[in-house]
Amino acid sequence: MVYSCPTIRIASNGTQVSFLIIMLEPEVKRMKHLLPDVMSLLRTDLSRLKDCSHLPVISSTTALPEAIPYFSESPHLLVQDEGSPVGYIEVTDVLQHMLQAHRLIEAYFETTIETAGTALTLINEEAQVAYWTTDAERVFSINKEDIIGQPAADFFPPDRLQSLKTLYTGDTVYRKQHQPRPDLFALINARPVVLDGRIVGAVAAEVDITTEIRLHQELLHMTSKVQHLEKAVARLRPDSDPFAGIKGSSPVIKQCLETIRKISSTSATVLILGESGTGKELFAKAIHDLRESPSAPFIAINCGAIPASLFESELFGYEKGAFSGADPKGKKGKIELAEGGTLFLDEIGEMPLELQVKLLRVLQEKSYFPVGGTRMKQANCRIIAATNQNLMNMIAKNQFREDLYYRLNVINLIIPPLRMRKEDIYELTQTFLQEFSLLYNRHIELLPPEVFKLLFSYEWPGNVRELRNVIERITILTTDGEVKAEYLPESLTSLIQPRSSTADENALLHVIPVQPTLSSTSESPDTIAKGNESGSFEVSPLSYQEMLDSYEANLLHQCLISAGGNKRTLARQLGISRATLYNRMKRLGL
Repeated sequence: MVYSCPTIRIASNGTQVSFLIIMLEPEVKRMKHLLPDVMSLLRTDLSRLKDCSHLPVISSTTALPEAIPYFSESPHLLVQDEGSPVGYIEVTDVLQHMLQAHRLIEAYFETTIETAGTALTLINEEAQVAYWTTDAERVFSINKEDIIGQPAADFFPPDRLQSLKTLYTGDTVYRKQHQPRPDLFALINARPVVLDGRIVGAVAAEVDITTEIRLHQELLHMTSKVQHLEKAVARLRPDSDPFAGIKGSSPVIKQCLETIRKISSTSATVLILGESGTGKELFAKAIHDLRESPSAPFIAINCGAIPASLFESELFGYEKGAFSGADPKGKKGKIELAEGGTLFLDEIGEMPLELQVKLLRVLQEKSYFPVGGTRMKQANCRIIAATNQNLMNMIAKNQFREDLYYRLNVINLIIPPLRMRKEDIYELTQTFLQEFSLLYNRHIELLPPEVFKLLFSYEWPGNVRELRNVIERITILTTDGEVKAEYLPESLTSLIQPRSSTADENALLHVIPVQPTLSSTSESPDTIAKGNESGSFEVSPLSYQEMLDSYEANLLHQCLISAGGNKRTLARQLGISRATLYNRMKRLGL
């Protein structure tokens, strides 16, 4: 540290000097790459100036950038301190110091960026390359002499130049994966150069990760082969963990698994209830794996996918010559194929009523006749049924037999929808992402936070099946390793900028001219808002909301009728998304 001459202060007591206090005052050393202050450039010999009266005057505390404009009037500036001249500064001194400062900054700049170890590119506001580092030469195999001063778009496809995007949009990116050339992968940081509030250039720093990407792709390829072999081995040797296919650790899933463990010690018939897409067959297979031997068959039949005319023969089989066009050797039914194992009846609510009676006999008597057969066969299998419908409502409408319901519903297992176990979305997403990354040979490590936020905000009416389809869609559309929210389907992207409820309600009021009427059970405005003597109104919030909901339900119902029952058409006419329409109809009970 540099010190100026010491200041000596004397402390006295009466007439005697008791002690001396010496204070050293530090002098701050100026950084040479910064502009000097006025006093460091001061010349004190005023006699060298012939006439000071016409010179521009500045203060000793004036900052040099503020003083520079005065040099347009004279090559000398008079410096005053407390109103008295103390010297002057010359323009040549200022220029020398500025030149030296610029050279130092340039040396610092070049050394810093060459030491950073990244391929750094600087383009000016004309989109020409202004700086090109040695690492950029190595990565892109382009010499400085060939590219500096030339348009960047002459060497790279413009749509692959992140620095150009940053120059034109001002966007900043950090550790973004991109491909400046088809044969090159890089991680890039890019930032605009801003001067006086205006973008005058852009800087891009890139790290070559082509080798890592290729190694990762080879690893994906090998992992895919390993998984293929694992699946082949699994078919020969079933997985020891029956819950391996059920992903999730939420309390409701843990409760389901605990119920399955209890069921596994019995041979009781099980009825699985759950919305479409919740994975009911996975839970049925887990029950089967827990309580049956590894060699026991698991036969699944979708009651809604087989025509009623063929259903009986599919379920019970048929004897040879049972009907024209039948296999001459006859055919085993699903019940016989499931002997010693489990018969899974998916979508049991779709089973024709006339066959429900015959299935009831199988459950009661454990016996049945094949189509065209005269010899009774024994049903030696356990039954698991599943449905996404409300069987009690179907019973009330005579669409499902009550006695069959109680035969099936010995033990029921309710599978929660995905909206009730959103904490499992992360685990499910990672599982599907790994599966489809291998299948489609895509390099995707993780979804960005904004995409996960949309996944967690969505209600998932299609449950796990819908989530799986969304992740497959994302994987297919992501070709550069960067997942974007725009790759999500419309039902999720509509959550990014949701329309206000006011806008949606206004849209409902002017598209289709109808004359809605309030329900006869709704209260009239007179009964909802009663005026008192002072002229004010006392409004019942509950009644008021009920009236609004009733009005809106009637209005929306008539709009739907006018649209021919087509919800897609109605959503388009109202100018709202289908997700908004579905949520509104669900809230109103339509």
